[in-house]
Amino acid sequence: MVAGKIRTRVWRNGILEAEDFPFEDISDYLDKPDCLVWADLLHPDHDTLRQLAEELSLDQHAVEDALARRERPKASRYATHMFLTAYVVSHDRVGGLQIGRVSAFSTKRGFVTVRLDDKLDMDAVLARWDDNSDLIKYGPRTLVHGLLDEILDRYFDAVESLDDRVEKIEDILFEENAKAAREVSRATFQLRHALVEVRRAILPMREVINTIMRRAIDDQAPELVPYYEDLYDHALRAAEWTESLRDMITSIFETNMSLSDTRMNVIMKKLTAWAAIIAVPTAVTGYFGQNVPYPGYMDRFGFWLSLSIMVAIAGVLYLTFRKKDWL
Repeated sequence: MVAGKIRTRVWRNGILEAEDFPFEDISDYLDKPDCLVWADLLHPDHDTLRQLAEELSLDQHAVEDALARRERPKASRYATHMFLTAYVVSHDRVGGLQIGRVSAFSTKRGFVTVRLDDKLDMDAVLARWDDNSDLIKYGPRTLVHGLLDEILDRYFDAVESLDDRVEKIEDILFEENAKAAREVSRATFQLRHALVEVRRAILPMREVINTIMRRAIDDQAPELVPYYEDLYDHALRAAEWTESLRDMITSIFETNMSLSDTRMNVIMKKLTAWAAIIAVPTAVTGYFGQNVPYPGYMDRFGFWLSLSIMVAIAGVLYLTFRKKDWL
């Protein structure tokens, strides 16, 4: 009895013959030269993979990589099979990103996917294989193409989600309040962290696709090369999109810092201007408060005179600062 969830399919001469057959029957189908077998293992344990590795003569290092939690996206060629691993990036309804991983073993007549999580919608991958059923006759490289095509399309959805979040930040970037500035700083930090995770998944995919494309040529499946070239173009566009997003986020961060400095300068100018205005009455009252006679000393006229001087000088300073846009 094997752990986790297992799905299976078999094509004979490019035509779907059976699916969800018992895991133990995989070896029987693999022995038939006109069959192409696929098995998907979700949350497998080590014993299940070891059993499969023995049946398919899989390299133990590749098996360990499939079970490892943190592996760089890559495609490795072994004597009896090819191993690849890639990250799945998706976004939820609130715009948050979810990162998953899928590994795969491609043999001469078999294709095995290993998933440690359910972030990849395998039903969508099956739909792609069904839509391109005329390519199944070219063997496992067709299944690899459908898998990577679905993963790359999810990359575009995730990057587009990040792009939308960047536009929302731009909408509040120039709002003149401290709350908006704090919101921009917080959102920018979150976006930079999310973008780093996305770039770690996307950038190595160009190398992965190149390796698989060369292997497809070696396997005499040149008909699939244009399809892989299209995949490579998608990976390149996704990588370039993340590059432009990184530049935009950096620009937003620097602009927000500059605006914060500008707001601080404006506040300092206002404080300086009001300090100068308040200093006038202080100076006048302090001067006339000395025990020396002055015009209007000990008379009501002196009070009104000093008050008029304070108001007049303060008014002149206010108009001067206002004209200079300090207030």
